[in-house]
Amino acid sequence: MDDAARGEEFTKGSSHLIWTGLVAAVVVTIAVAIYVKVGEKPPAATGQIASLTSHLMHRETSGVDANGVAMPKEQFDQVLLFAHVTLHNQSKQPLFVRQTMTNVTLDDGIHTSYAAIPADYERIFVAYPELAALHGKPIITDAAIQPGQTLEGDFVSAFRLSKPQWDGRKGLDFNVSFRYQPDLKLTPTIPISDR
Repeated sequence: MDDAARGEEFTKGSSHLIWTGLVAAVVVTIAVAIYVKVGEKPPAATGQIASLTSHLMHRETSGVDANGVAMPKEQFDQVLLFAHVTLHNQSKQPLFVRQTMTNVTLDDGIHTSYAAIPADYERIFVAYPELAALHGKPIITDAAIQPGQTLEGDFVSAFRLSKPQWDGRKGLDFNVSFRYQPDLKLTPTIPISDR
């Protein structure tokens, strides 16, 4: 007579398999979590916005295009946003600053402006000497930040916005791009002074 005919239950002890499977799943999940946590690298760079100053300007185009041909004059409002930033390299390789972008969130979406390159940054103070008090050392494109070192500097971004649009912004952040490394997003925690 076989075991089934004698009434032996073949499922006897199968509940131990369920418990063993659950314990194994929990152990594997914990092991994976520890592996991921230990393997995490801190971001290559950290930074902060140390100061922010906005300057509203009413502008009018010259009425002449780049070829010297007459064209209609255009009037518009513009906000210049001056920022002083501190960037710290916490990686083991040099970091190279590629570009900086300023993002302003308005009712109609995000408006982005690239920071002026150092030559254009300097031209602003020649064209508008009344802004001389805001002049600082510009962040140089492709500036190298050695491991453990900090880089400080200024940049300016421009937006074609009226004062009510600027005052009604819903958000402001900065995106610093590095060569061969992830971008660094900086959200200021300081107030913006008006000039």
